[in-house]
Amino acid sequence: MSRQYHLHLVSDATGETLNTVARAVSAQFEDIEAREHIYALVRNKRQLTRAVEQIEAHPGVVFFTLVNTALRETLESECARIGCPCVSILDRAVEVLGKYLGAEESHRPGGQHQVDSRYMERVEAVNFAIHQDDGQNSDYVTSADVVLVGPSRTSKTPTCVYLAIRGVRAANVPFVPGVELPPALFSATKPLIVGLWASPERLLQVRRNRLVTMGETKSSDYVDEEAIRAEIASARKLYERHDWPSLDVSRRSIEETAATVLNLLAERALRAAGELV
Repeated sequence: MSRQYHLHLVSDATGETLNTVARAVSAQFEDIEAREHIYALVRNKRQLTRAVEQIEAHPGVVFFTLVNTALRETLESECARIGCPCVSILDRAVEVLGKYLGAEESHRPGGQHQVDSRYMERVEAVNFAIHQDDGQNSDYVTSADVVLVGPSRTSKTPTCVYLAIRGVRAANVPFVPGVELPPALFSATKPLIVGLWASPERLLQVRRNRLVTMGETKSSDYVDEEAIRAEIASARKLYERHDWPSLDVSRRSIEETAATVLNLLAERALRAAGELV
């Protein structure tokens, strides 16, 4: 049986940054499960008091992101009284950046979530991903930043949505044996086209699970191992023929696939600017 501990995450914003860091840290300790207690938008004494009450009821480790000095000091003193480690996860990074820039931090909670032009770009990118999903409108291909091509169940849609949240206009086109891909895909010059594929064993497992979830029981090429092998081989030949970078997503998380695509985009931009070392 795995060990458990209480992990309290206190944030004056949405808690997205805090949650991501906390889970990355927790993942380093196998067979030890974190029971997360999340307190978001903590911006006054009453909200902090409620969080402290829960920390005292379930002692554990406290990670926080609070820019209000009074709230920080209260949380730290209360955690010291209770006997719980209390860590501000951004302090060191902010300190180093401030010294490098010779500037003072703004002490504004949730600054990364402000509604500015970059925020609106992300909203537009999400709308873009939704409206063109699964090749619904091939006209979107030419205006995309990235186009993901791949057989069914290679995580094209969730990867596009994840990229959209990062502000990337991502489209996806399904590769279906016997079905021609849209001509716009081969003439488009703006988007980075990336082929996705997975091992036959992995794709067979995912597709079978998908059919079970949908209540389907009929057998078809969709879940025939030999047909899947031929489908993947055909897809990979297509990627190679058109010199499209391709990614094996068999054991990649959506976040890892998206991160690799972002790296490819960055390299492409540097190459275009003649700055790639």
